[in-house]
Amino acid sequence: MKLIVQKLEIPEEANIIFGQTHFIKTVEDLYEILIGSVPGIKFGLAFCEASGDCLIRAVGNDPELETAAVNNARNIGAGHTFVILLRQAFPINVLNAVKNCPEVCQVFCATANPTELILVQTDQGRGVLGVVDGFSPKGVEGEEGRLWRKDLLRKFGYKL
Repeated sequence: MKLIVQKLEIPEEANIIFGQTHFIKTVEDLYEILIGSVPGIKFGLAFCEASGDCLIRAVGNDPELETAAVNNARNIGAGHTFVILLRQAFPINVLNAVKNCPEVCQVFCATANPTELILVQTDQGRGVLGVVDGFSPKGVEGEEGRLWRKDLLRKFGYKL
């Protein structure tokens, strides 16, 4: 057994959703969920098949994001995992729908932060042990931080 740290590549102005699923049907179901969730959403999706031909299955409506999703999937190399890269939408806009997809087992992360996966390599293949999403805390939010957070949520249109 070997432990591997794999950095996810997130293109400029994009967010990533990384998860585990159990069936090839996921590719088409997640495509339909994403395309129907947010008008104007741009995305790329890649799925690592875990049996049969063991191919990376990919789809999207943005060639750059689809290519980046495939590159991440190739670097991760863990069966039945998926990578979604988004622009013109945030994970919050699609996350519940993604999690409610019947084939999705779990979502490991949804972020725009620098992200590293902790993987294990065995004789059979690779698996995901965990995710490092962003950085460790540097302190506790004060009044200035509260105001910044509230302003940010209103800038994004999530609060009045």
